[in-house]
Amino acid sequence: MKENIVIVGAGLAGATAARTLRSEGHTGPVILVGSERHNPYIRPPLSKDYLLGKEGEDKAAVVPPDWYAENDVDLRLGVSVTGIRPDAGTVQLNDGTSLPYQSLLLATGAVPRTIPLPGSELSGVTTFRTLDDSRRLRKLLDQGGQNVVMIGSGWIGMELAAAAATYGNNVTLLGLEDVPLTAAIGLELGGFFRSLHQAHGVNFRLPASAHELTGTDGAVSAVVTDSGEVLPADVVVIAVGVVPDVGLAHTAGLKVENGILTDESLRTSVTGIFAAGDVANALHPFTGEHYRSEHWSNALNGGKVAARAMLGLDAVHSAIPYFYTDQFDVSMEYSGFPDLAAGTEPVIRGSLEAKEFIAFWQRDSRVVAGMSVNWPRTSGPAQKVIKALITGRLQVAPERLADASVGLDQMLLPEA
Repeated sequence: MKENIVIVGAGLAGATAARTLRSEGHTGPVILVGSERHNPYIRPPLSKDYLLGKEGEDKAAVVPPDWYAENDVDLRLGVSVTGIRPDAGTVQLNDGTSLPYQSLLLATGAVPRTIPLPGSELSGVTTFRTLDDSRRLRKLLDQGGQNVVMIGSGWIGMELAAAAATYGNNVTLLGLEDVPLTAAIGLELGGFFRSLHQAHGVNFRLPASAHELTGTDGAVSAVVTDSGEVLPADVVVIAVGVVPDVGLAHTAGLKVENGILTDESLRTSVTGIFAAGDVANALHPFTGEHYRSEHWSNALNGGKVAARAMLGLDAVHSAIPYFYTDQFDVSMEYSGFPDLAAGTEPVIRGSLEAKEFIAFWQRDSRVVAGMSVNWPRTSGPAQKVIKALITGRLQVAPERLADASVGLDQMLLPEA
């Protein structure tokens, strides 16, 4: 409880780990190092309520600003770690100093994927990942009347397109799939979200990719697609995913494969070093396979597990993956394993047309993932039941899943 613990990455995973260390009774030094100059924050509001002006930045804080000093956590912002020496038990900082550690947590997150796109340096072109990105995009969108081109049809691209359209901008979305989100949730439900966006004026070019950005006086003015179509653009957002930030881990000799490989307690291949959040490719006890998640719930749960493991407590990162999205008048929650759901057809309870339904994905008659859309709480705790079905490995007939006359809680009981 007295050892020196250094956390690299002052995001949700890192800040949650620091908070958990203190709540579990650790009294030794805790040093939390972050390259951004903002106190640790959560990311979901950046593409949702904060971007839409419904919430202030304070709502994104992991803990109140005074918490770090009050709990003797040494928060160092605007500081970069340039290297790790596992043999010496030190990390090197960009100011030339080094920090000793007995346990080290890497919570370095991920960085936006880049594409070699001519014109991407023009004003009005942005990627999206940080609070500063969200601030900048909000200023570009909130007056409305702009031509906005979104490059990327994944969850972030769709959320940003919804926000841009809500502000009254003319939005066109490019993506490599015939239907957006197909890789994540399949054709039928991807079509549901496409129709939702089209009903709110979003235009799609699918499949299509950007070939070049052109501009006037240093500012973007158009996107030229691979088919030669010229799309007017005052704002261009490149949202084509992220890649785990493994540079430090790689040079330190940790095992890296689609992130930093860890066991189920988030220990890396090097003794004394742990990883959590977007950067960790952790062994999941449910599947027996490594799984890397870029959603906030993974960072939250991973920060807690890593902290407890660093203190020698029993800790396993066994939470079922979860995320949510809000787009226009649709609120969606998803729990489960997309890889296990891939290639299967969802069982639908409710109505896509009414925008109120649950989709269940099964493999070998067992639920492996579930998505609830605008599901009323009076009809049962959808996500709680979905997670229980997954963890219980219960076999349920598809007809029973789809039958609205069978209560959700009854799914957890043997069939009569």
